[in-house]
Amino acid sequence: SPAPLAGHFTLNFTITNLRFTKDLGTPNSAKFNSSEKIMRHYVERLLQKSSVGPYFTGCKVTGFRSGRERDETGVDAVCSYRNNISLAGFDREKVYHELSTMTSGVTKLGHYTLDKNSLYVNG
Repeated sequence: SPAPLAGHFTLNFTITNLRFTKDLGTPNSAKFNSSEKIMRHYVERLLQKSSVGPYFTGCKVTGFRSGRERDETGVDAVCSYRNNISLAGFDREKVYHELSTMTSGVTKLGHYTLDKNSLYVNG
């Protein structure tokens, strides 16, 4: 039988207590790499507890961007999962609601504060 196919989805959110700097926006800079590792840790921990958890294979932060306010930083990530017969299909609304609940209404991610209107999941 063929191997399960991989699926991908994007995840975007804004952190309100992480000031965007030029080096944060520069891939492979020390600040980018350390921030990427921290964000990946928090996001992957949440997704492992979600309905996609058993099929989840990881995330990669693809970028940090300047937010609307001075102390805000947008985070963009691409996450992957294995398609499986028992996974009827990626349900982005279900994952959005699960992440919303696990982040206290899109307000907390570890020691970071989130813009409650910024979470976006696109399957």
